Amino acid sequence: MKTAVNVSKGLIVKATAGRESGRLFVITETENQYCMIADGKSRKLSFPKRKNPRHLLFTEKCVDLNNMTDRKLKKILSQYSEELT
Repeated sequence: MKTAVNVSKGLIVKATAGRESGRLFVITETENQYCMIADGKSRKLSFPKRKNPRHLLFTEKCVDLNNMTDRKLKKILSQYSEELT
């Protein structure tokens, strides 16, 4: 994982601060200086969490969010988590 300046929709990130610390999320959108993140489980795509990009580690993996459901997102993030370990 790297810290990157290029923040884009669909990028998989790892939270480094807050109660979500250590968990994987995907960026659903960016607004002003914040990222909206979701994981399909505790943070649904319909109600993402606003997070400061300084509290995120950016990966090189990106997913397509078109026709994405919470169930699909949860599965993708769990598979990617297994790849990391």
